[in-house]
Amino acid sequence: MMLEDSEIIELFFSRSERAISEAREKYGAACLAISRNILGNSLDAEECVSDALLALWNAIPPEKPEPLRAYLFRIVRNISISKYHSNTAGKRNSFYDVALDELEDCLAGTGTVEQEITARELSTLIDRFLETLDEDSRMLFVRRYWYSDSVKDLAEHLGITENNLSVRLSRLRTKLRKYLQKEGYKV
Repeated sequence: MMLEDSEIIELFFSRSERAISEAREKYGAACLAISRNILGNSLDAEECVSDALLALWNAIPPEKPEPLRAYLFRIVRNISISKYHSNTAGKRNSFYDVALDELEDCLAGTGTVEQEITARELSTLIDRFLETLDEDSRMLFVRRYWYSDSVKDLAEHLGITENNLSVRLSRLRTKLRKYLQKEGYKV
């Protein structure tokens, strides 16, 4: 039986190495999927997950993340993105690039994002936008653009065609673009 997050966090606080194995058992497969979606390479993904678990070990204590799952997923994603940039300097064509390219029309303005709005303000706007969506659309947006799930995997998960999913994603991006424009963000 898997431990509750609070029990895993207590293991980290007591500096028990079991904390890492429990976190890996509970969230390892999902972390691996997130990293593999970004990197497209299982070996690099496994390395990133191990690095993320070490980072979790180093962060707890003093951190007491709530929820642990989201905290760990963010660490895995950040480490994977750093590894991705390291691996692909000067190259483009991965699933991750495709997902980012889809959002480009919503986020790119006449200048850089830094010139138009700070990253924190943009993040807040996107969070507010996500709050306007129904649960299914929010899950779809996050899985595609945060966790970089492929269109194929998402379509299979939802039991719809890839074409149907692409249309739904396109409509979500259009809603995002309109929302950002309404909020004063220049698209």
